[in-house]
Amino acid sequence: MIALRKRSSCSSQLFPALCALGLAVLGGLSWAVPMDEQDYYLQEISNRDHYYSFPYPGEEYFSFTEQPGEEGTIRASEPEEHPGFKPSRKELKPKKSSKKGKAILEPPPDCPPLGLETLKITDFQLHASTAKRYGLGAHRGRLNIQAGVNENDFYDGAWCAGRNDPFQWIEVDARRLTKFTGVITQGRNSLWSSNWVTSFRVLVSNDSHAWTAVRNESGDVIFEGNSEKEIPVLNMLPVPLVARYIRINPRSWYEEGSICMRLEILGCPLPDPNNYYHRRNEMTTTDNLDFKHHNYKEMRQLMKTVNKMCPNITRIYNIGKSHQGLKLYAVEISDNPGEHEVGEPEFRYIAGAHGNEVLGRELILLLMQFMCQEYLAGNPRIVHLIEDTRIHLLPSVNPDGYDKAYKAGSELGGWSLGRWTQDGIDINNNFPDLNSLLWESEDQTKSKKKVPNHHIPIPDWYLSENATVAVETRAIIAWMEKIPFVLGGNLQGGELVVAYPYDMVRSLWKTQDYTPTPDDHVFRWLAYSYASTHRLMTDARRRACHTEDFQKEDGTVNGASWHTVAGSINDFSYLHTNCFELSIYVGCDKYPHESELPEEWENNRESLIVFMEQVHRGIKGIVKDIHGRGIPNAIISVEGVNHDIRTGADGDYWRLLNPGEYMVSVKAEGYTTATKNCEVGYDMGATRCDFTISKTNMARIKEIMRKFGKQPISLSLRRLRQRARQWRQRR
Repeated sequence: MIALRKRSSCSSQLFPALCALGLAVLGGLSWAVPMDEQDYYLQEISNRDHYYSFPYPGEEYFSFTEQPGEEGTIRASEPEEHPGFKPSRKELKPKKSSKKGKAILEPPPDCPPLGLETLKITDFQLHASTAKRYGLGAHRGRLNIQAGVNENDFYDGAWCAGRNDPFQWIEVDARRLTKFTGVITQGRNSLWSSNWVTSFRVLVSNDSHAWTAVRNESGDVIFEGNSEKEIPVLNMLPVPLVARYIRINPRSWYEEGSICMRLEILGCPLPDPNNYYHRRNEMTTTDNLDFKHHNYKEMRQLMKTVNKMCPNITRIYNIGKSHQGLKLYAVEISDNPGEHEVGEPEFRYIAGAHGNEVLGRELILLLMQFMCQEYLAGNPRIVHLIEDTRIHLLPSVNPDGYDKAYKAGSELGGWSLGRWTQDGIDINNNFPDLNSLLWESEDQTKSKKKVPNHHIPIPDWYLSENATVAVETRAIIAWMEKIPFVLGGNLQGGELVVAYPYDMVRSLWKTQDYTPTPDDHVFRWLAYSYASTHRLMTDARRRACHTEDFQKEDGTVNGASWHTVAGSINDFSYLHTNCFELSIYVGCDKYPHESELPEEWENNRESLIVFMEQVHRGIKGIVKDIHGRGIPNAIISVEGVNHDIRTGADGDYWRLLNPGEYMVSVKAEGYTTATKNCEVGYDMGATRCDFTISKTNMARIKEIMRKFGKQPISLSLRRLRQRARQWRQRR
């Protein structure tokens, strides 16, 4: 095999020899290059110094050549570690030597996914021999892609070949020389059919015409595929191969099904300083943050590090424990941590209710690092936000589920491993259904006992020990009841959209129906504030993650119009507390590779900050008595909006509203009702709208009578007694 020597410069005396060397190499590769394209490959080989003059330290690249009598045989030099990417400790573990003493080939260095699942690989880079129909075309052959609800949907759950024979293939164009190291495969995602590939070959090419199969001493390597349709299977190439194209050729498939595949390719793009297009479009970040996946111990240590860096504005606490006894840690960021300051709103981000949706967890950990660093640097925007807001960050609601997903790794966990708690409960839908209680009360106009439109009490059955409620859910509810949150976002994964309540349809006969809250205009603005500042959510050019295209609503969706869910955290938060909560789906890939975290941070950073700032939109104030004491549990009503809120323990309140003029009323038991016109402007910052209310006459009488140890007499009861005496006298 002819090896190309790496160098950064050459002398003029060596140039003729190198040209001859290049022609010799071209001759050796001419079997794979059409005649009309040989000029291109001569240029590519003569320019290959530019690739190799910027190598990673100790890096050796792999190439394939034709050997006499062995057409298509793969030849490669020894693999060495690729330091350009941090290895993921749980992914692609190296194999140990066998007990018999025979050496087993260790897998090559950890190259990241090319990006089929994250959509970094576009539809135009995917090709196939045939397709059963458009909805099962090559563009659907992406790892973990989800199908539509209906069979034969326009968006289906895999690439499926038009014929079942060993001549079918699906191909990925990396668009640049890439060191391919592995292939991950799945079967077809479908509720109705079972299709997967049980074995396949892997081929590579530089021109998509001449292909070389991965071989070993006995011939073409046949890789073991899937034994069912959802669990991903990883196959590492015996040695990494450098090429532009990679092709998967199914050789056998489930006997009762057909050829259907979803896949991801592992590969390291080679450095190409001459390619301006790629350099310009590569995402970088200037933030000095810890871009890695953190297990439970590492997450806790990172929180301690942030607290040590910023002890004056941070506090670590826990809200309870998981089913396996892991503490649910939160970090508070405030200029006065540990205390609720009168007039200061409280905000929360939570993530990891589904343990395998890991991106939200890492974004919250990155956010707490970022806010600490920017506060120390004197960033006025962050300083203002921290001084005027009490922020709570809970990165891992379901640490037990995360542990399962973490052990499998970012690419091998599939779509659902770790989603549920240890006892099999979906936390996101485990809250009491208060929607039905409210709507039944509204429909029964003659009912004597009306359910309030806010702070609806939790049903007794839900509070019983026998109820199917996760301990994590109970911990979150207690947390929500303890702290007067105003606004919150729960970060989820698998899509790029912001969902706002209601999440449950009102009609019993529908599974999808737009079901607005009385504050629909506010929720739509809150959702848009996040989506519009995200780098991709409102980009009309981006590809839909799976089957839903949310561009018609600018990257937002009413939860019930998407899919109905009873007992969601969003609906419960709105109906049981003062907090307006939204679900923020931060990425198509639930568990992206570590190398993707800097880009995902850049995608979401501005949105995370802008959404927090919305807690200061609307009106705020204090409800006091004539002595200046705050009145707790006073009801704040806005004319035309059938949803009230209540004051906190100190009499302070915050009411999220869009710009406009509102008639606001306040009432409290034993006090007179007061009404005031409050105007909300377009500038950021809630309008101050305080109330001072006095006690009613009856309340004052009761207070005086209690002071002197006597019980007040009800006037209506006294009239009844007088009438009874008069009736007896007449007899």
